[in-house]
Amino acid sequence: MKRLVLLLILCLPASILAQKFAGLAPTPPMGWNSWNTFGVNVDEKLIKEMADAMVSSGMQKAGYNYIVIDDGWEDMARDKQGNLIPDPKRFPNGMKAVGDYLHLKGFKFGIHNCAGTKTCSGFPGGRGHEFEDARAYASWGVDYLKYDWCNHGTANAEETYKTMRDGLYAAGRPVVFSLCEWGNNKPWLWAQDVGHLWRTTGDITDCYECQDVYALGWKYILKLQIGLEKYAGPDHWNDPDMLEVGMPKLSLAESRAHFSLWCILAAPLMAGNDVRKMSDEVRAILTNQEVIAIDQDPLGKQGYQFMEHPGKQIWVKELSDGKWAACFFNDSDEKVRVRVHWPHLSFLKGDYEVRDVWQAKNLGTTAKNFDGDIAPHDVILFKLSPVKPAAP
Repeated sequence: MKRLVLLLILCLPASILAQKFAGLAPTPPMGWNSWNTFGVNVDEKLIKEMADAMVSSGMQKAGYNYIVIDDGWEDMARDKQGNLIPDPKRFPNGMKAVGDYLHLKGFKFGIHNCAGTKTCSGFPGGRGHEFEDARAYASWGVDYLKYDWCNHGTANAEETYKTMRDGLYAAGRPVVFSLCEWGNNKPWLWAQDVGHLWRTTGDITDCYECQDVYALGWKYILKLQIGLEKYAGPDHWNDPDMLEVGMPKLSLAESRAHFSLWCILAAPLMAGNDVRKMSDEVRAILTNQEVIAIDQDPLGKQGYQFMEHPGKQIWVKELSDGKWAACFFNDSDEKVRVRVHWPHLSFLKGDYEVRDVWQAKNLGTTAKNFDGDIAPHDVILFKLSPVKPAAP
């Protein structure tokens, strides 16, 4: 009987047997990615230095546990057997040595490739090599794969990403699978069983509101997330792209607002700044445990836009234990006055304790209105906790 069952299993199509590794991303992944600051200029020394800086700066302790090497780590061609090989000058000890170093430091190892014939920067892509590449990643100790969508020709996105998913599963090493498909084929409709997160837009850039196709400011990307909240949850997250917090063209207020709203969105938090050189103010934003807790809340609900008026937006996120986060965003170029009559926020039921998260200050309860100013491109972030009834 056991032999018959085994025979039936072996006869099943591979697509039925394959699946993504479940339970790897119960909350949105957090880490650091090389692309925003360094592009293809990556090497072993840089990655090791960044890992060390992530530890010494408190980033690792704050929860950033993936280090992802983006495009540019490969040699320009595969070897004679068709295997991916790292650039021998920039990664002379190979990728397993890099992964071993990251694991020794307590990090998880992430890497980039592409679903097309070449990556966006012209290095060998994964198309037609999915299973052998997955075996290579497993042998190197890879824990996270960001899979891009350049040079894909006429390929079907859903089937292409399923093939890489199947390759990862067959290789046997649990890997968080990040679909970097730019939202072109609405992956939120089909990717829940394929990957753990999927991009919803083109690439973010170091800008507040640019709209240049694949160089988008974070304010513009924020708008594109409206209505996507119902597709996100534990192990399947919408990804509005990496963090530009601390990058040169953003003001401190814009970095703080960007971080706050990505946490409301339950977005993966992938820092992209040079951690070795960040200011104390930027470090304070990226490592704020109260704000991170909003992103990482175990209820796993993505926030949504509750209201928009000229110059003002309100974004809210339901949290566990009946709590809520509410972010008041001044998207104008002038200071705005905010007067909050809490009963107007219809999702609130009863009385709540009000905390200004960035100020780390308790403001009383929703029985009292809030009145305050918000600087241009800045936010006020509230955490609202149900008032516990008095003990009898």
